[in-house]
Amino acid sequence: MKRIIFLTTNLLLLTSYLCMAQPAGGFGGFQMPEVKLETSQEWKDINYADDGQAYHTCDIYLPKQQKESYPVVIHIYGSAWFNNNGKGMADLGTIVKTLLQAGYAVVCPNHRSSIDAQWPAQIHDIRAVVRFVRGEAKKYKFDTSFIATSGFSSGGHLASITATTSGLKTATVGTITIDLEGTVGNHTDQPSYVNAACDWSGPVDLTGMDCGDHMTMGDNSPEDVLLKSKLNKEPDKYRSLSATNYVNSKNPPIIIFHGEKDNVVPCCQGKEFFELLKAAGVTTEATFVPDGGHGMGMYSEENLQKMVRFLDKANTHQ
Repeated sequence: MKRIIFLTTNLLLLTSYLCMAQPAGGFGGFQMPEVKLETSQEWKDINYADDGQAYHTCDIYLPKQQKESYPVVIHIYGSAWFNNNGKGMADLGTIVKTLLQAGYAVVCPNHRSSIDAQWPAQIHDIRAVVRFVRGEAKKYKFDTSFIATSGFSSGGHLASITATTSGLKTATVGTITIDLEGTVGNHTDQPSYVNAACDWSGPVDLTGMDCGDHMTMGDNSPEDVLLKSKLNKEPDKYRSLSATNYVNSKNPPIIIFHGEKDNVVPCCQGKEFFELLKAAGVTTEATFVPDGGHGMGMYSEENLQKMVRFLDKANTHQ
């Protein structure tokens, strides 16, 4: 049965719901807001755009085992694109902790929210983070031969679309042309492609959010707010926001995790994405958790290790 939430303000009520959906702290996984990570070095609130804006800051974590350089995963928080300062709750006790233990440097960035700017500002920000990683590799001990994106919910969307649009500067989608690269930051001379991606419960086809049972967001869905539009009026905008729209044989390896009882982002989103990637010949894996919700029940040790094995293999075979 569909659950109906009447939103008087999309930002406050949806963000409150997502917070309550997770026990004690965050949009993904079972963790407290302040998680002690075992690291060799950490940097907080580094501005990857050099513009003084909090929504353009990131936190950087290096594994406890000290090395000259580390492969990198950029992990993006979920918030239905409403939060511009969620990096401190970006699945630190689950995904980030596991990646650090596996030897990956982890970068957790903020990005502009749908209140700050319309799409495609959000992918401009994430691509700026990728370019920052390459441009500042020596300072932060990044091994730029392997950079992956990862994310939960809307973060999973951004991780996925960064991967499926890798190598594209612009795209024409029906009647509109979208700038995918942007000019954020000081490292616009660096490439913004990634070598792999992890999609945790992401909305990847914004033209098909009714594909399964889900909560109704009132008059304006999060994607409506992000695009300042409606699907029946400007469908090409919604296609331009969809990672599925850009699937092709050149996409990097992508792994998908989705709960079959997810009533925020229906599981058919992940299943459609998986089938499209397979059909295109992209290296992909998918885990659909029978009792998994939107974050709840998704972060088992088995799933976290599947993520690590997939990234390790992608790193080895690139």
